[in-house]
Amino acid sequence: MAKVAVVYWSGTGNTEKMAEAVAEGAKSAGADVDVMGPADFNADKAQSYDAIAFGCPAMGAEQLEEEVFEPMFNDVKGKIGGKKVAIFGSYGWGEGDWMKMWEDDCKAAGINLIDDGLMAHETPDADALDECSALGQELGA
Repeated sequence: MAKVAVVYWSGTGNTEKMAEAVAEGAKSAGADVDVMGPADFNADKAQSYDAIAFGCPAMGAEQLEEEVFEPMFNDVKGKIGGKKVAIFGSYGWGEGDWMKMWEDDCKAAGINLIDDGLMAHETPDADALDECSALGQELGA
């Protein structure tokens, strides 16, 4: 049984809904799943998981949340190269540039992204939540 962490930050609840769908998808694939915020996750804790999904919405000028999420991610990104990793988040403006920059950052750190970053515009609709669930299933397989 795979052990999966879903680590997310959400300001409006949109990315939280995505995280819940990712977690449910991983559980449906038979994985043991822990859902937590970035303050509860670090590089040492990352070692106890087979797969990790990181969720963060676009903030400010299309960037990761800077006070809690980004420092945590910067701490773990160089230490999770052998794990299956997914990234996701919601956005309300722009074209999703933050996700492309996040993908590039992951690749530069040697992270094994299982797919392109998953984005939802504003509140995730049923199709976006289905994509989140499928992403979780892939992590949990």
